[in-house]
Amino acid sequence: MVMYGEPGAVTWVESLGGPLIVVPEVVLETWSGSAGNGDAVDDYDRACAVEGHIGLVRVGSAEGLVLGDEPASTAYLPARGVFVRWSAAESEEAMLGRVDAAMRAASWEPELTWQVPGPVVLFDSAWAGEECRQQDHVRVDLDAGAYAVRAAYVEPDPQTWLTLVELRRLLE
Repeated sequence: MVMYGEPGAVTWVESLGGPLIVVPEVVLETWSGSAGNGDAVDDYDRACAVEGHIGLVRVGSAEGLVLGDEPASTAYLPARGVFVRWSAAESEEAMLGRVDAAMRAASWEPELTWQVPGPVVLFDSAWAGEECRQQDHVRVDLDAGAYAVRAAYVEPDPQTWLTLVELRRLLE
């Protein structure tokens, strides 16, 4: 059994410099990314306008979760229901080995509620949804329903800095 603390056990998604986004798979093709529509505000601009670590934006008939603040490499750990955003660490092993301590030490920001219609895809918000599968991306197999989402920036030791974005299924 592969544990998330083992190097290479998770897939990291990189950004070209802007925020990452998590879009429900069923509306993925409606995300236009940085389509370059001249003076019009495109989807990438809307993602960039999100302040703080997390925010929601309309994507077709659903909402996408913007992972803002900084363009940190991000992985999803399904056993913990958390996106881990790598700000600083000596290695992947060091980063992943500090997740449990970071979860215990986190000072969580206020949570928001995200209604998810099913599986979602994490990718760079600059890419159009139809192009994201040719770039860094991670599919996250979420069940349909409401999720509480909260974020925290944590420095579990002087060499390890990360942001956690936790998804917790709400009972309906």
